[in-house]
Amino acid sequence: MDNSFLAFLGVSVLVIVTPGPDTALTIRNTVISGRSGGVFTALGVATGQLIWAIFTSAGVVAILLASEPVFYAVKLAGAVCLVGLGAYSMLVALRRSRRNGFSVEAGAHSRLRSLAAFRQGVINNLGNPKMAVFFASILPQFAAQGHGMLSALLGLGLIFSVLTFAWLSFYATVLSAAGGILRTPGVRRVLEGVAGAVLVGLGVRLATEGR
Repeated sequence: MDNSFLAFLGVSVLVIVTPGPDTALTIRNTVISGRSGGVFTALGVATGQLIWAIFTSAGVVAILLASEPVFYAVKLAGAVCLVGLGAYSMLVALRRSRRNGFSVEAGAHSRLRSLAAFRQGVINNLGNPKMAVFFASILPQFAAQGHGMLSALLGLGLIFSVLTFAWLSFYATVLSAAGGILRTPGVRRVLEGVAGAVLVGLGVRLATEGR
């Protein structure tokens, strides 16, 4: 195995395991919908990353980074999504805290929850322009130069996406393993509220910080 590929894996793992908006969203959806919610969120995040890899190889990301208005528009959209999801989670947790008990949604809605979790994962990742910066600045350093560079970029992007999916799915599995605790109304409300607050904070930070 080539040294540059090992270096790429090391950088990728470091970036992936560092908590951020994708991790917070995965935790939030796992708390709400169980392991399937977290796994489908992870799949959505990985899909968003693969789209970033395709955009990078096609030169779209370079255009995005070169245009300040477009870059900040994407950043603002991503921040709005994070704040919106976080605020909604906090509101739901507050409403449930005023009720006696907690009713779990029927299994008939599980498919809808999974699709919603997947969609949120994709939007959350595509709304984070830091991913564009990462793919545009890091991937080319490890891709073979020349005619095979585009396919190399896609290959590295696919590997990064698979690693992300594996890590976030692990998060979801660990959380769901504590299912008995998570099903406790008080604990679930607290976790959902905290996850919402974290998403709001990440959204505000995304909107106010520079590149």
